[in-house]
Amino acid sequence: MEPQEEAPTLGESVPRPPGASGSPTPDGEEERPEGSAPLAAAPAEAEGDSAGADGLWGLPVEHAERRPECSRCRRPQKVCLCPYLPVHPLQISTHLYIIQHPAEESKVLRTVPLLAACLPPDKCTVKIGRRFSEERDFELSTVCRDSGTLILYPGAEATNLEEFILDSPVYPSTIILIDGTWSQAKDIFYKNSLFRLPKQVQLKTSICSQYVIRMQPTSRCLSTLECAAAALSILEKNNYIQETLLRPLQALCSFQLQHGAQIRLSKEYLLKNGLYPKPMPKNKRKLRKMELLMNSVKI
Repeated sequence: MEPQEEAPTLGESVPRPPGASGSPTPDGEEERPEGSAPLAAAPAEAEGDSAGADGLWGLPVEHAERRPECSRCRRPQKVCLCPYLPVHPLQISTHLYIIQHPAEESKVLRTVPLLAACLPPDKCTVKIGRRFSEERDFELSTVCRDSGTLILYPGAEATNLEEFILDSPVYPSTIILIDGTWSQAKDIFYKNSLFRLPKQVQLKTSICSQYVIRMQPTSRCLSTLECAAAALSILEKNNYIQETLLRPLQALCSFQLQHGAQIRLSKEYLLKNGLYPKPMPKNKRKLRKMELLMNSVKI
């Protein structure tokens, strides 16, 4: 479920995931396939050439520079999406709390920066991490224990958001979303007990995702920005919010498609139509998930 990222231009450094070091392995050795032989030592006659080249390490290195980035939409300035953002941040009463998997932070085509750029800074908080606890994350713990907080995560125990707010004695003031691939979001939700404290809700919608440059399990799986847009429009009782938040996403996808990206059909569609390009997994759990997609109601 990886997005098609823009090809880096000549001289642009490719972002490295947080925590990655310059060496592929802890001891600095080049990583090699399991079971392969160690790298052969250099022949004795080559030692002289190696010693002669040692002086090159002392030469100054010109570091590659990233393209200038827009401070608002976090996109390279040449492909800035600010013209598609609202002139002023949307005025909302709901506080959006986004729990972002660390791997999402380095993705080029992520949607959270666009979402944050449309909202007031005090109404959109992004916390990056995979594990959270009450002892280390007092602020998050307080938010999760508040009776006005909801967490948007689909499942058998989730209540439809629109139905919940009709019966709830306390109108929601905060909604938590998890940003990452579906497997990453599942890992975060189930391995952090804090996220089982708020009421779990889901969106009752049959709309298809407009984030067509990234593969989803099904066409009804929405990106973080799309989930936030739908949830905020319900909680704020204002459909204009959803239209405004989707505009930069539509522009992003349109630009990428015009410059070589391809529409990424859902895994469900590919499986049902015999177009899935990879062999079926041998892992029983993954194979079961594939079978469920293939046997679900046809779209």
